[in-house]
Amino acid sequence: MAIVNVTDQNFASETSEGVVLADFWAPWCGPCKMIAPVLEELDAEMGDKVKIAKLDVDENQETASKHGVMSIPTLMVFKDGEVVEQVVGFQPKDALAELLNKHL
Repeated sequence: MAIVNVTDQNFASETSEGVVLADFWAPWCGPCKMIAPVLEELDAEMGDKVKIAKLDVDENQETASKHGVMSIPTLMVFKDGEVVEQVVGFQPKDALAELLNKHL
C-alpha cells in the first residue's frame, strides 16, 4: 500500500480501520524530511499490514490541534480509530517497526 496524504476532511475515515501510523509533519521541518525515507522503507516492508498516513500540519491545523500536536514530527499509531501510541521527533526504522508490531 502506498503512503497516503490525508487532510482535515478525510483524516478520521483514513484512520478508522486497522493499524495506521499517522505522521504529523510540515515541509519546512528538518527532522520530518529525515523521517520520510524511513516511512517509505516501513511502507515497503509492512504496507500490507499497516497504513501510513501523512498530515501536513500547516494545511490541516484542525486535526493537528484536535490531537494536541505541539511538536513535529509527531507520529501516532491508531488502531481502529483510537490512538494507542505516540512518539515525537525522529525515530529510527527499527523503533517504529517495533512500535507498530505491538499493535498488529
